[in-house]
Amino acid sequence: MTDSKYFTTTKKGEIFELKAELNSDKKEKKKEAVKKVIASMTVGKDVSALFPDVVNCMQTDNLELKKLVYLYLMNYAKSQPDMAIMAVNTFVKDCEDPNPLIRALAVRTMGCIRVDKITEYLCEPLRKCLKDEDPYVRKTAAVCVAKLHDINAQLVEDQGFLDTLKDLISDSNPMVVANAVAALSEIAESHPSSNLLDLNPQSINKLLTALNECTEWGQIFILDCLANYTPKDDREAQSICERVTPRLSHANSAVVLSAVKVLMKFMEMLSKDLDYYGTLLKKLAPPLVTLLSAEPELQYVALRNINLIVQKRPEILKHEMKVFFVKYNDPIYVKLEKLDIMIRLASQANIAQVLAELKEYATEVDVDFVRKAVRAIGRCAIKVEQSAERCVSTLLDLIQTKVNYVVQEAIVVIKDIFRKYPNKYESVIATLCENLDSLDEPEARAAMIWIVGEYAERIDNADELLESFLEGFHDESTQVQLQLLTAIVKLFLKKPTETQELVQQVLSLATQDSDNPDLRDRGYIYWRLLSTDPVAAKEVVLAEKPLISEETDLIEPTLLDELICHIGTLASVYHKPPSAFVEGGRGVVHKSLPPRTASNESTESPETAPAGAPSGEQPDVIPSQGDLLGDLLNLDLGPPVSGPPLATSSVQMGAVDLLGGGLDSLIGAPNFVTPPAATVPANLGAPMGSGLSDLFDLTSGVGALSGSYVAPKTIWLPAMKAKGLEILGTFTRQVGSISMDLQLTNKALQVMTDFAIQFNRNSFGLAPAAPLQVHAPLSPNQTVEISLPLNTVGSVMKMEPLNNLQVAVKNNIDVFYFSTLYPLHILFVEDGKMDRQVFLATWKDIPNENEAQFQIRDCPLNAEAVSSRLQSSNIFTVAKRTVEGQDMLYQSLKLTNGIWVLAELRIQPGNPSFTLSLKCRAPEVSQHVYQAYETILKN
Repeated sequence: MTDSKYFTTTKKGEIFELKAELNSDKKEKKKEAVKKVIASMTVGKDVSALFPDVVNCMQTDNLELKKLVYLYLMNYAKSQPDMAIMAVNTFVKDCEDPNPLIRALAVRTMGCIRVDKITEYLCEPLRKCLKDEDPYVRKTAAVCVAKLHDINAQLVEDQGFLDTLKDLISDSNPMVVANAVAALSEIAESHPSSNLLDLNPQSINKLLTALNECTEWGQIFILDCLANYTPKDDREAQSICERVTPRLSHANSAVVLSAVKVLMKFMEMLSKDLDYYGTLLKKLAPPLVTLLSAEPELQYVALRNINLIVQKRPEILKHEMKVFFVKYNDPIYVKLEKLDIMIRLASQANIAQVLAELKEYATEVDVDFVRKAVRAIGRCAIKVEQSAERCVSTLLDLIQTKVNYVVQEAIVVIKDIFRKYPNKYESVIATLCENLDSLDEPEARAAMIWIVGEYAERIDNADELLESFLEGFHDESTQVQLQLLTAIVKLFLKKPTETQELVQQVLSLATQDSDNPDLRDRGYIYWRLLSTDPVAAKEVVLAEKPLISEETDLIEPTLLDELICHIGTLASVYHKPPSAFVEGGRGVVHKSLPPRTASNESTESPETAPAGAPSGEQPDVIPSQGDLLGDLLNLDLGPPVSGPPLATSSVQMGAVDLLGGGLDSLIGAPNFVTPPAATVPANLGAPMGSGLSDLFDLTSGVGALSGSYVAPKTIWLPAMKAKGLEILGTFTRQVGSISMDLQLTNKALQVMTDFAIQFNRNSFGLAPAAPLQVHAPLSPNQTVEISLPLNTVGSVMKMEPLNNLQVAVKNNIDVFYFSTLYPLHILFVEDGKMDRQVFLATWKDIPNENEAQFQIRDCPLNAEAVSSRLQSSNIFTVAKRTVEGQDMLYQSLKLTNGIWVLAELRIQPGNPSFTLSLKCRAPEVSQHVYQAYETILKN
């Protein structure tokens, strides 16, 4: 008969009857009564009144009855602490029972009774059980220590239980080892500062030995513990990996993921040149693929983890694309995750397969999935350039299906493809315009408006199309309104005579009839820009846009490294660090991957780099922001205004224009007010903290002092592009000062005056240190040479290429823009010689992937000549040695923003080709440093 009968009783006076049965002399009746009590407790009835009677039943040899009584005890000890003390005596007795099952049961229950009054009585029985001869009792006692620590941490420490736990790691029984590790890990998590799991090669060896014989959950505890260990070198890392690899074939997916976590972490320390590294990559793929044949919920967890693994090491699964193809009966959450991984693994080799699949998915019935599939086709085009054409034709086929939501997604995606590959696929615009009326989603409407505005000159009826959107301007979402405003301004700048009314209409809608501050502000900026300087407006609004990057949705590298350390936990499913979702952050430790070490390097990597070493420097080169030429909006190249400050006057001017309402002046040329000769805009000169004497030194003579190599002047701005003004120039560095040497020639028929210059934000903050001083008016056919001192305290923004400098020069005729590339060696500072020891430590400290190698050909110099020539340009030789007939020069240089570059130059006497290896924390600098080497050595 089943136990259900205990739950179906409706008697009155039940407690009284149960009390009588519990005190019966018959063992069977007692057991029946206790079962009834447990049944009542399970369905939520209060049977705490029976506490003394149930506790009396503890004195029995029957294991089943004892278990039931202990279950009751755990539940009610909290509400009856005084009564619970009665049970202590039995616990002490049971802990010495000849039957190990009873000893273990007693110790397990002791850990579950969370009553302060009782805990101190339980220390002695627990101490005995920790040293019990039976491993089953020891493993149960190990977990009990963790439970006791949670109730009263101080007591556990005072009683020395933690040391006993540490000793259990060396136990002969693998299950005891696993539970000891689990208990210590649990305690360590709540006390991150305490170094409880003091892992060393000996204890790691014991854990690895226990790993083979544990139960599956024991294996998980041990693997998670191993993942927190940092091996001392790559040999130890390889040895651990070899012993953990067999776990990859375990039936339990949690064991597999824990093993993957350990291997992913320790692979960081293995050199990619090792044969074992390649073998390990091959071994990691099959277990991950096997996880995808489990039930959908497990598949989802596996896919979220695979997503991280693919971002870190795509080579593991690059040949396994087919397993991520979607099955018809996959739940939507699995489908979307698979789709994401397919795109991450897409490459030139498999793109045909992937596109055929995606096209198939785009005809499914599940709307969310179809949308994501269409987006995926666009992401493939952006990621794999060779497939772009095929992707565009696939998208056009999908547009022909006329399925509304497919068409809308396709248009959003094609906009991105235009951004990535300008002037390549614009022939499809006509097809897109045919579907204009069917667009009802804000994102698709905004994308279509952007396309019409961007390519207005190719669309005959662009003004009509944009006007049709303008009719319901106030009903559109903000995204569409902003896009429409910009598109109409672009159209106006391309076709000013035909669209003047249209631009006036949209500007008044945006500025006067709108409540949205973003829209109003953008409207006012365009209005002022158009009414004061249409040329600048053209430069700003129609500026060349930077190409969009292929992977915008990758997880940021430091977060990815942390998540790799949490594979197989909730963090890897949420793709968030534990601190983001664990309340209070108690016990949350930030984990990171170990530093990569190559096998040929010494292991004595210094903990902290000495004073001169750029250990934690973050390069200033990095802030990459928005549109580059757009920044020329900030150029204030107007003449100085006497009286009120410049800002006020420009606002007043804008206000007059706006109130006047007329935009007729837009089509005419801008009028600059001519200031008196020889005045220079006050707002252009940077403060000259260095004193005027430096300035006179620099401007008085060119090339008087010996310094780094100076390239001959080249034409920066041809006269045809600057209304007769021709500018030639070069850059120099002498005694710590950078200057721009300019030659201005007037090839126009009128006198040129009022020169001023300003730089756009650039990678190294180059800016004029003084105004551009042309002391007399520049007559027709006259040439003047000027040396403009520069400093590096301007605004910083990463440029493409890194050494690109955008310049605006103004005179009484107009403002002219040009860009030039400056040689990086003008930024090499005089204190760039690094101490030998610091050089050695820094070279080891910079990751191997930051190293770049280059060949310098056709250079007939010997090592001494090379060293002295480079030294004159502030590239210093730290050490020199000869290895197998090759001269090795170890060199250092430092850029103005504090970035250090370390170099190794290999010179074979008699061979005109040198090998240059560069290491730097900002690897994007290396290519330009190499170009500087070439320039200096060959000129």
